Amino acid sequence: MDKHIRSEPTSLERMETMQESVQVEGYIDAELAHPIGSHRTSGAFQTARTRRKYWLTMSVLFLAVLAFTWGLIWYDNPMPVNHPAFAVIAERRMESVFVMFIVAVCQGLATVAFQTVTNNRIITPSIMGFESLYTVIHTSTIFLFGATALLATRSLEMFVGQLVIMVLLTLVLYTWLLTGKRGNMHAMLLVGIVIGGGLGSISTFMQRMLTPSDFDILSARLFGSVNNAETEYFPIAIPLVIVASILLVGFSKKLNVVALGRDTATNLGINHRAASIFTLVLVSILMAVSTSMVGPMTFLGFLVATLAYQFADTYDHRFIFPMSVMIGYLVLTGAYFIMNHVFRAQGVVSIIIELVGGTVFLFVILRKGRL
Repeated sequence: MDKHIRSEPTSLERMETMQESVQVEGYIDAELAHPIGSHRTSGAFQTARTRRKYWLTMSVLFLAVLAFTWGLIWYDNPMPVNHPAFAVIAERRMESVFVMFIVAVCQGLATVAFQTVTNNRIITPSIMGFESLYTVIHTSTIFLFGATALLATRSLEMFVGQLVIMVLLTLVLYTWLLTGKRGNMHAMLLVGIVIGGGLGSISTFMQRMLTPSDFDILSARLFGSVNNAETEYFPIAIPLVIVASILLVGFSKKLNVVALGRDTATNLGINHRAASIFTLVLVSILMAVSTSMVGPMTFLGFLVATLAYQFADTYDHRFIFPMSVMIGYLVLTGAYFIMNHVFRAQGVVSIIIELVGGTVFLFVILRKGRL
């Protein structure tokens, strides 16, 4: 009897045995979840494999961007290489390519930052009424002063005027709806939607009263296109884009915290309201530059941001921002090269981009925003 009692394990021995079993099972589960070669890291990427995948994707995108850029500048030039007109045509094409890069930077950075601040991957900065304001400015110009006045508005003064109006509108919304005691991000978005809808209704009313010839001229201007940009815009647009981009990229670490939500960011020492207003001001500058230069491109930013999140596979904005710019530039250069040199349809590039972006948007909505 005593021998049988001594052979039974004590409670302390049973507890030690259970702990060893749990440790072994946990180790096995960890090895199954993260096999050899994909050890977890504490950086921006979950595993070393994810990091390698990111840089491999960036390399492939960079090569594709170089190919399309070369094709847009040099391919199918009607003049011989030794002809003086060859350089003139190439220079003009380089200006268009540079405009595409500016638009890619503006749309990519602004959309990713806006979605982070609003904590929503479906909406875009266009919800604040930038496109509607652009439309009503040009529609009212041709409605009040005729087609000649609309053609004359392709000037530096008009470009600066549109920038100022767009930025002032968004600043009023931010200061009014976010700085008060009852500041609410959802109220700001709702007001932006209402303003955009109201401006759109005004534009539609004026467009219905235009003559067919004036309406055709206006429609050509309202389609987003790099042909709407002029080189005289560069001295204003380039410094604004550079400053806003540097500030936004430098703010990446705080955006990583803001993405966790208001309560979490506040507990971690971030002034969520101040960070949101600072980010939204930079977003408004970038979107105002893009819209004033080339016109409305509603779904380009959404398409770029969605693909950037998928390919980057990280929540660190230091890596999402470059990926979004690279994808945006690739989408623009690739679309223009294919449509201009393959299908010979120069006027439908923005329509194709909007169609693809809208399709992706519907796909995300149908999946309830889960990607």
